[in-house]
Amino acid sequence: MSYETLLTALSEGIATITVNRPSAMNAMTTTTLHELADAVQKLNAAEEVRVIIITGAGEKAFIAGGDISLLRDMGPCEALAMAQLAHGICNAIEQGPKPVIAAVNGYALGGGCELAMSCDIRIAADTAKFGQPEVNIGILPGFGGSQRLPRLVGKGRALEMILTGDMIDAHEAYRIGLANKVVPLASLMATTRSLALKLASKSPVALKLCKEVVMNGLEMDLTRACRYEADLFAVSFSTADQKEGMSAFLEKRPAVFSGR
Repeated sequence: MSYETLLTALSEGIATITVNRPSAMNAMTTTTLHELADAVQKLNAAEEVRVIIITGAGEKAFIAGGDISLLRDMGPCEALAMAQLAHGICNAIEQGPKPVIAAVNGYALGGGCELAMSCDIRIAADTAKFGQPEVNIGILPGFGGSQRLPRLVGKGRALEMILTGDMIDAHEAYRIGLANKVVPLASLMATTRSLALKLASKSPVALKLCKEVVMNGLEMDLTRACRYEADLFAVSFSTADQKEGMSAFLEKRPAVFSGR
């Protein structure tokens, strides 16, 4: 997979997508969004990929939002098309079958924060900064931030971040539930990869069903959600991975999951 603004790598079942515009703080262009859409779609479909990591090139920025020099002259129709493209990427990450980890190595602002929020787990360097600063340039979050942020941290805290446009540091992001873990920048990728390897050792079918039951269940009332859980629990008993996992447990050996 060769791209103009992304780097991709695959090792031990772990695919890494790196947004590679360090001179522009990895700010996203339309090209970046189209390439992200393509990469996420292909990696979600690849049987050899068990886990996806998304990060940014360099030590300053994960993704510092959209490229404002390009956004400034957009009209409403172009802005809508860009937002819909970004929503498609975030939905593909969130609803896709593979666990996705954001390794947040610096500024995660605007669309960068929104992309990170669509990932299943966010590991932040202690130098990372998070924010939805769109109000400072006369717009509002357009890549899902107004909806995912309150779901992660609560309405009051989300509104404070969105209305002020203020950034928060990694430790505050961890405190409010926006980051899952904070580690020194030097160990960010090693920590992220260690977690990815742990996830890659699990049943791909079970991981997919776990993502589905959490994401879809959040939109249901508790009674319906529990019925939905029971249905997917039952489905898991139709898989080869369930037979292998339970047999391995009883035989006191590591499971070898096929994803079927």
